[in-house]
Amino acid sequence: MKILHKILKGASLTSALFVFQACYGTPMNSLYEEGGDAPMSFSIVSHDTGKPLEGVKIQASTIRDRGFQEIGVSGADGTCDVQIPYRKNQIGPFLRFEDAEGKYFAKDTSLADLRQRDIVIKLDPVK
Repeated sequence: MKILHKILKGASLTSALFVFQACYGTPMNSLYEEGGDAPMSFSIVSHDTGKPLEGVKIQASTIRDRGFQEIGVSGADGTCDVQIPYRKNQIGPFLRFEDAEGKYFAKDTSLADLRQRDIVIKLDPVK
């Protein structure tokens, strides 16, 4: 009787796992591996007008306020697709958005969730 109980218990667990996999797919490794790059997309606009800003440099660092490297520049439509350096258990990455012409204040920020896509960055004009 105990053997039959163990067989039914095992079959129930196997069925539950099969249903879980059918609904959610096979388990995946973490989204990004250590030392890899996370793809991100930004739209950079003027805070006052909402119009896209061309030529804004996007810089990234894994250390706050140090070691920034340019990873992209916004195009005519204000968008830029970049690869953000990624490290597990980090607070950042830290990003800096800087207008090459100096018409807008630079903006520093960090990202909590690298899975977020199509982020809109609003820069304030220098008055």
